[in-house]
Amino acid sequence: MSKERAYAFLEKKGLTAHFIETEDSTATVSMAAEVLGVTEGEIAKSLTFRDKDGTPILIVMAGDKRVDNKKFKATFGTKAKMLSPEEVADEIGHEVGGVTPFGVKEGVKLYVDESLRTYDIVYPACGSAYAVCRFRPDELIEAIDAEGAVDVAK
Repeated sequence: MSKERAYAFLEKKGLTAHFIETEDSTATVSMAAEVLGVTEGEIAKSLTFRDKDGTPILIVMAGDKRVDNKKFKATFGTKAKMLSPEEVADEIGHEVGGVTPFGVKEGVKLYVDESLRTYDIVYPACGSAYAVCRFRPDELIEAIDAEGAVDVAK
Protein backbone atom coordinates (compact mmCIF):
# COMPACT_ATOMS: atom_id res chain seq x y z
CA MET A 1 0.00 0.00 0.00
CA SER A 2 1.02 3.58 -0.15
CA LYS A 3 1.44 4.66 3.43
CA GLU A 4 4.70 6.32 2.45
CA ARG A 5 2.98 8.36 -0.26
CA ALA A 6 0.23 9.47 2.15
CA TYR A 7 2.74 10.25 4.91
CA ALA A 8 4.90 12.28 2.50
CA PHE A 9 1.81 14.32 1.61
CA LEU A 10 1.15 14.99 5.30
CA GLU A 11 4.82 15.83 5.87
CA LYS A 12 4.84 18.34 3.01
CA LYS A 13 1.83 20.10 4.57
CA GLY A 14 3.22 19.96 8.13
CA LEU A 15 0.43 17.64 9.26
CA THR A 16 2.29 14.54 10.48
CA ALA A 17 1.03 15.13 14.04
CA HIS A 18 -2.34 13.84 12.76
CA PHE A 19 -0.84 10.46 11.75
CA ILE A 20 -1.55 7.36 13.86
CA GLU A 21 -0.03 3.93 13.25
CA THR A 22 -1.92 0.97 14.71
CA GLU A 23 -0.89 -2.55 15.67
CA ASP A 24 -4.22 -4.03 14.56
CA SER A 25 -5.77 -3.70 11.12
CA THR A 26 -8.08 -0.80 10.35
CA ALA A 27 -8.85 -2.05 6.82
CA THR A 28 -12.64 -1.85 7.22
CA VAL A 29 -14.89 0.68 8.91
CA SER A 30 -15.88 -1.77 11.65
CA MET A 31 -12.29 -2.86 12.27
CA ALA A 32 -11.07 0.74 12.43
CA ALA A 33 -13.86 1.75 14.83
CA GLU A 34 -13.01 -1.15 17.13
CA VAL A 35 -9.26 -0.50 17.07
CA LEU A 36 -9.70 3.24 17.71
CA GLY A 37 -12.54 2.88 20.22
CA VAL A 38 -14.90 5.16 18.29
CA THR A 39 -18.20 4.79 16.46
CA GLU A 40 -18.33 3.66 12.83
CA GLY A 41 -19.60 7.11 11.88
CA GLU A 42 -16.35 8.68 13.09
CA ILE A 43 -14.39 6.59 10.59
CA ALA A 44 -14.00 8.72 7.46
CA LYS A 45 -14.24 6.22 4.63
CA SER A 46 -12.96 7.06 1.16
CA LEU A 47 -15.24 6.03 -1.72
CA THR A 48 -14.12 6.27 -5.35
CA PHE A 49 -16.23 6.91 -8.46
CA ARG A 50 -16.14 8.86 -11.72
CA ASP A 51 -17.94 12.08 -12.49
CA LYS A 52 -19.95 12.65 -15.70
CA ASP A 53 -16.73 13.49 -17.58
CA GLY A 54 -15.03 10.25 -16.50
CA THR A 55 -12.71 12.00 -14.05
CA PRO A 56 -11.95 9.90 -10.95
CA ILE A 57 -13.42 11.34 -7.77
CA LEU A 58 -12.89 10.42 -4.15
CA ILE A 59 -15.55 11.22 -1.58
CA VAL A 60 -14.75 11.04 2.13
CA MET A 61 -17.89 10.29 4.15
CA ALA A 62 -18.96 9.07 7.57
CA GLY A 63 -18.32 5.35 7.92
CA ASP A 64 -21.88 4.52 8.88
CA LYS A 65 -23.41 6.17 5.78
CA ARG A 66 -24.08 4.94 2.27
CA VAL A 67 -24.28 6.83 -0.99
CA ASP A 68 -27.74 8.04 -1.96
CA ASN A 69 -27.90 7.35 -5.71
CA LYS A 70 -30.36 10.18 -6.42
CA LYS A 71 -28.24 12.73 -4.57
CA PHE A 72 -25.09 11.45 -6.27
CA LYS A 73 -26.63 11.76 -9.75
CA ALA A 74 -27.96 15.24 -8.97
CA THR A 75 -24.51 16.32 -7.75
CA PHE A 76 -22.23 14.65 -10.31
CA GLY A 77 -24.51 14.19 -13.32
CA THR A 78 -24.04 10.45 -13.52
CA LYS A 79 -24.96 7.21 -11.81
CA ALA A 80 -22.88 6.21 -8.78
CA LYS A 81 -20.66 3.31 -9.86
CA MET A 82 -17.67 2.58 -7.67
CA LEU A 83 -14.27 2.00 -9.23
CA SER A 84 -12.94 -1.56 -9.24
CA PRO A 85 -10.02 -2.37 -6.91
CA GLU A 86 -7.68 -2.30 -9.92
CA GLU A 87 -8.99 1.11 -11.04
CA VAL A 88 -8.62 2.45 -7.50
CA ALA A 89 -4.98 1.42 -7.35
CA ASP A 90 -4.19 2.66 -10.86
CA GLU A 91 -6.14 5.91 -10.90
CA ILE A 92 -6.33 7.00 -7.26
CA GLY A 93 -2.88 5.79 -6.20
CA HIS A 94 -3.88 3.75 -3.16
CA GLU A 95 -5.07 0.17 -2.70
CA VAL A 96 -8.37 -0.95 -1.21
CA GLY A 97 -8.00 -1.33 2.56
CA GLY A 98 -6.01 1.87 2.90
CA VAL A 99 -7.62 4.25 0.42
CA THR A 100 -7.00 7.75 1.66
CA PRO A 101 -7.51 11.30 0.44
CA PHE A 102 -3.83 12.02 1.22
CA GLY A 103 -1.37 11.80 -1.65
CA VAL A 104 -3.78 10.81 -4.41
CA LYS A 105 -2.69 10.92 -8.03
CA GLU A 106 -2.94 14.20 -9.90
CA GLY A 107 -6.30 14.77 -11.55
CA VAL A 108 -8.40 13.08 -8.85
CA LYS A 109 -11.12 15.38 -7.54
CA LEU A 110 -11.61 15.22 -3.76
CA TYR A 111 -14.83 15.92 -1.89
CA VAL A 112 -15.91 15.68 1.74
CA ASP A 113 -19.48 14.64 2.44
CA GLU A 114 -21.57 16.71 4.87
CA SER A 115 -22.12 13.55 6.95
CA LEU A 116 -18.70 14.09 8.55
CA ARG A 117 -19.81 17.40 10.06
CA THR A 118 -21.85 15.41 12.60
CA TYR A 119 -18.60 14.57 14.40
CA ASP A 120 -15.98 16.67 16.16
CA ILE A 121 -13.16 14.32 15.11
CA VAL A 122 -12.97 11.87 12.19
CA TYR A 123 -10.42 9.21 11.25
CA PRO A 124 -9.57 8.71 7.56
CA ALA A 125 -7.26 5.90 6.45
CA CYS A 126 -3.68 6.82 5.66
CA GLY A 127 -2.49 4.52 2.89
CA SER A 128 -2.29 1.28 4.87
CA ALA A 129 -4.51 -1.10 6.81
CA TYR A 130 -2.45 -0.07 9.85
CA ALA A 131 -2.45 3.72 9.53
CA VAL A 132 -5.09 6.41 10.06
CA CYS A 133 -5.20 10.14 10.73
CA ARG A 134 -7.17 12.20 13.21
CA PHE A 135 -8.77 15.44 11.95
CA ARG A 136 -11.65 17.80 12.61
CA PRO A 137 -13.88 17.75 9.49
CA ASP A 138 -13.04 21.37 8.59
CA GLU A 139 -9.31 20.63 8.95
CA LEU A 140 -9.71 17.62 6.67
CA ILE A 141 -11.33 19.68 3.91
CA GLU A 142 -8.43 22.14 4.05
CA ALA A 143 -5.73 19.47 4.39
CA ILE A 144 -6.72 17.59 1.25
CA ASP A 145 -7.48 20.67 -0.84
CA ALA A 146 -10.98 19.36 -1.43
CA GLU A 147 -13.12 20.71 -4.24
CA GLY A 148 -15.62 21.29 -1.47
CA ALA A 149 -18.32 19.64 0.57
CA VAL A 150 -21.10 17.58 -0.98
CA ASP A 151 -24.28 16.00 0.38
CA VAL A 152 -24.55 12.55 -1.21
CA ALA A 153 -25.06 10.34 1.87
CA LYS A 154 -28.31 8.74 2.96
